This record gives sequence, C-alpha cells and structure tokens, in this order.
Amino acid sequence: DRRDYQSPENIRIIDEQIRAGVTGRSPNAMAYERADVPDIAYFDGRIANRAIEELWSFKNSSEPFFLAVGFHKPHLPFNAPAKYWDLYDEKDIKLPPNMEFAKDAPGAARSQWWELRNYYGIPERGPVPDTTALRLLHGYYACVSYVDAQIGKLIETLNYLGMANNTIIILWGDHGFSLGENGLWAKHNSFKRASHSPLIVSVPWKNSGLRTDALVEFVDIYPSLVELAGLRLPFHLQGRSFAPLFDNPDQPWKEAVFYRTGNGETIVTATHAYTEWINPDNGNTYARMLYDHETDPEETVNISEHPENKSLVKDLHERLHKHLMERDRILIP
Repeated sequence: DRRDYQSPENIRIIDEQIRAGVTGRSPNAMAYERADVPDIAYFDGRIANRAIEELWSFKNSSEPFFLAVGFHKPHLPFNAPAKYWDLYDEKDIKLPPNMEFAKDAPGAARSQWWELRNYYGIPERGPVPDTTALRLLHGYYACVSYVDAQIGKLIETLNYLGMANNTIIILWGDHGFSLGENGLWAKHNSFKRASHSPLIVSVPWKNSGLRTDALVEFVDIYPSLVELAGLRLPFHLQGRSFAPLFDNPDQPWKEAVFYRTGNGETIVTATHAYTEWINPDNGNTYARMLYDHETDPEETVNISEHPENKSLVKDLHERLHKHLMERDRILIP
C-alpha cells in the first residue's frame, strides 16, 4: 500500500531524498512515514546528538555559551519512528470540529496549501479525504512526540553535566499549523491556527510553573534573553523584554501584537483578531476579517461587516496602520 510508504522502492526514494535534503519536494514523496527505525534515522535525532556533543564541549569551560538547536519536526513531512506513532491509538484521533471555511470570510483568506499538495496521495485541488486527514493528524502527533523526546535528551544532558541550574532554555515554534481547521492545511494563512505558536521559557532562578495570558511576539525573545542574561539592552530593539512576567505574570502588558502573512496584516488583542489584505502597489485594503475570540475562539464566522462592529473595526484599522507606519519607519532608512 503506497499510502503507508512501506515498499522497498518507496523506502529507497525517501532515503535518497533525506540524504539530499529535498524530502517533500517530489510527487514521489509521502506526506508521512511510520518506519521502525531508531531516532537517529531522521534529521532531528541527529540534530539532538550533535547538540549533546556541543554541550559536552562546554563541560569544563567557565565561559558563557549560546546554543541554537533547530529541530525540523513537526514540519512536513510527518515522518517519525514507529514507537512515536504507537503512542496514539488511531481510534482516539478525531477530525477538528471546524473543517469548513469560515462563514463570510473573504476569498483572500483562502490558501491552497501547496506545501501539503506537493506530496504523493494529496489531491491537487479540493479537500483532503477524511481517511488521509486522520493519518496526517496521527503523523503530526507522532512528530510532536518525537521532537519532544529529542528536547528531553538535551535537558537530561544539561542535568547530567550540572548546567541546568544556570542555563536559560527557550522553546518556541516558528509558526502554528492548520490541520484541517477552517478547511485549511499547513501555514501561509491568517487564521489563528497558523500564527499561534508555542513559547515555553525556563529560567532556573525565576518562578517556575507559571502561565500568563500576556501577549508576546517573537521580536520579544531577543530583548528577553538579553535582560535575563544581565546584559544591557541595545538601542535598536523593536521587541519588548517579557522578563518582568516571571515576577508578575498577571500584570498589564501589551495591548496588541501583530503578524503578517503575504499581503495580510493582522492585529491581535486580548479579545479579537483583525486582518486586512493590503495592495502593496497602492496601499489600499481590498479585504478584511474580524473574529471575536471570546465568543468564537475557533474563528468560524467573520464579523468584520456586521454593523454593530463598525466602531471596533475602525479602531483596529487605525491601530493596525499606526503599527505599520512605525514598523516601516524603523526598517526603511
């Protein structure tokens, strides 16, 4: 069954693609793989081992170090050793409840998710069959557990080497991922699933086990690391250190954060997400959408054109464009 990718010929193809670093860019490549192999058979197992070697090299050094470890998973393809697939019972995996495109959302919000359509067995157009969707979800969960195990190996090494008590760890993903929600897959869309990313921070000398609803952005990570390391904040920062949240996670914080996907510019507040698609040639807005995360956390109904939201849309539009002016003024000499 080619869907399971177990034939010797398909295994040979995937091995060649892994070695060439082009997995997922060929119609012969599957979007997932369950192989009975050790962790190091895939990139992330090898990356973890290399990172562990680097940590050992710091064992007898008193110099501070910075180590960036970039894991691939759970990026496509959803390839992980069989033991991580086996952590999940297929009968327990369910399709997301909101697999329909958001009501009244503009066409600009649609994505053809070519990143997934490049793979064998994925239709060139239209929705993914439910059986395939469930297999993709299973593969995604397996990849999350696989990379989680690799991170665990790094933390175990820090503990073994006696470095855990003075090492800051920041775990984050570069974006979210749609798994059928809103009828979309992969990234490259302006819905919450594709933009909402994990961020876990461990600072041994700060409070642990805290959670916060404060709004933060990836541009905040750099100044946060600088402050937590006791260094002077440089002048060129656009982000804001979130280090104070370790002492008081419930204090007033940012009123909004921002992100961009293609021509879509989005502002997110504690209660709403508002997106405008802006023509780069003339600066005109040609589509927009608004979601109330308190009443519609899964973003199923675009309410930007509802008359009762006219004042809110005006306010978010002004705040968004104020941010764009300030951002581009900094970036463009």
